[in-house]
Amino acid sequence: MLVIGIDPGTAITGYGVVRIHQGRDIEAVDYGVIETPAKAPMPERLVMLYEQLNQILTLHRPDTGAVEKLFFQKNVRTAISVGQARGVALLALAQAGISIGEYTPNEIKQAVAGYGAADKYQMQQMVRLLLNLEEIPKPDDAADALAVAICHLHSAQAQARYDSGIEQ
Repeated sequence: MLVIGIDPGTAITGYGVVRIHQGRDIEAVDYGVIETPAKAPMPERLVMLYEQLNQILTLHRPDTGAVEKLFFQKNVRTAISVGQARGVALLALAQAGISIGEYTPNEIKQAVAGYGAADKYQMQQMVRLLLNLEEIPKPDDAADALAVAICHLHSAQAQARYDSGIEQ
């Protein structure tokens, strides 16, 4: 199964593509960030984000994807901006016919680190260990997106086990 995780933002959107092998080993296929120029008008930034996400989806053709849910933000401007990027990511995935999961930061932390209040360093180390990488993925947004993908992969596996038990 090939999974894409997306950590949305209008300035920087992280993406991470992971694959599971033989039910256990998880491999990082690709990860990175999409950056948009701060001085560009918001509609142009959203178009850039959409087009680059589409290129990544076309290149990898993931089976499923996940986007981090927006959590409470003190800065309303930031919340609106992240919400717009989330909408673009959801649209790109939906138009590509990819099933979508959405997870809160605490759900992602619980799935990856086993602790819903894990700090950024703990999360980055767990991503590195789970993907058998020599170094923590950089930049942080890419590591966060890989964590979203790992969370979704664990969730999809659990759902598959549940579904197979129901059918028997």
